[in-house]
Amino acid sequence: MTHVLAADPTLADFGKDPLWITIIKAVMLFAFLMLGILFGVWYERKLISRMQNRFGPNRAGKFGLLQSVADGIKMGLKEDIFPRTVDKVLYLLAPVIMVIPAFLAFSIVPFGPMVNLFGVQTPLQLVDLPVAVLFMLAMGAISVYGVVLAGWSSRSPYALLGGLRSAAQVVSYEIAMGLSFVGVFLFAGTLSTSEIVKAQAGGGEFLGISMPSWFAVLLLPSFLIYVVCMFGEAARIPFDLPEGEGELVGGFQTEYSSSLKFALIMMGEYLHTFTASGIAVTLFLGGWRAPWPISLWDGANQGWWPVLWFFIKFALTFSFIIWVRASLPRVRYDQLMALGWKVLIPLNLAWIMLVASVRAVMYVRDGTFTDASLVPVLVLAAAVVIGALAIWARFDTVNQRRKEARKAQVEAEFEELSDEPAAGGFPVPPLDLPHYHGVQHKEIPSGTN
Repeated sequence: MTHVLAADPTLADFGKDPLWITIIKAVMLFAFLMLGILFGVWYERKLISRMQNRFGPNRAGKFGLLQSVADGIKMGLKEDIFPRTVDKVLYLLAPVIMVIPAFLAFSIVPFGPMVNLFGVQTPLQLVDLPVAVLFMLAMGAISVYGVVLAGWSSRSPYALLGGLRSAAQVVSYEIAMGLSFVGVFLFAGTLSTSEIVKAQAGGGEFLGISMPSWFAVLLLPSFLIYVVCMFGEAARIPFDLPEGEGELVGGFQTEYSSSLKFALIMMGEYLHTFTASGIAVTLFLGGWRAPWPISLWDGANQGWWPVLWFFIKFALTFSFIIWVRASLPRVRYDQLMALGWKVLIPLNLAWIMLVASVRAVMYVRDGTFTDASLVPVLVLAAAVVIGALAIWARFDTVNQRRKEARKAQVEAEFEELSDEPAAGGFPVPPLDLPHYHGVQHKEIPSGTN
């Protein structure tokens, strides 16, 4: 007797594949990521160059498509240099720690529904877990150890400071990013990525009002907070502080020459960017499901078509990350810490309480709904909103006073320096140089005595 599986995979559909199917899916995922890195580097360089009115790679291959291949071959064949004072074991191990968790984190991303793969019905996803999203967060946190160890094992002050920055950065954005997922968990009722995609198939109703299906619209504050934290997860501008060239020479990778180790570090960075984009698509943008109006077609979410919809959403999200890199400067370190602890986390906590209140209102027991159970929930929601506004008004008043005091201090210092230029202790160039009096500097031709 043949068993027909549902188009939407659930947790019960995983763990039943033959070993050879699992190996094939793992190889397909690995090939997708490796080819994605090669194409992504080329695409990023071309897109940024167009935004900056340049051409970008256009020599190696048609449209410069082989430039990434040439760069990879070059880094693989270059001489591997070991500084004398490094801890060789950790120095070699750090790039590997950055890459492997990034590969594992992408294994829980669903690419499509149940498909026929070489005669076997299987979900188009390598693995799914009851706590799949927490697994992704854990892999992202483990990869930070690679950055810290790369900085510490290099025995360089610049690299060490870059590693410490990464450790402090992860506790700033990781908490806010984890909290941004709570609203998704409350509405989906699960931490499984395949079932979260399934939960976005229909929006449902709230007090007679139809709700959107994508969590990016339904839970807009959660989505916006995740977008901000996404750049910290991928260590991309404006939050690429561990590799600040201006103040840290190259950050945690200062002592890594342009060799295979450096290529692994760049690969890990791109894999984290892909993972952040894949999670955004899965949790907030409907996953592999077709967007409207394509979803009106009956066969849009069947077979291999969903892979195309997933890839389009994934490419657009990755393009947004590149656009931000080409548009925004790197923020200061204290600004990132303040944003995470003083803005994102408090907003997240207030939003979670509001979402939980709404979910309590939507919960119907025995098919009935009593006014007595509705009133306390609405009072709690109103208290959350009023409390959040009160806290925001309080801190906004304090910030306004600080800005006014800082402005008054700057004006006082300006007046002081106008009267006495050397009052601040800064070196002041002499104002009696010859060219101030019209005396021209005589150039001495080279090669003469």
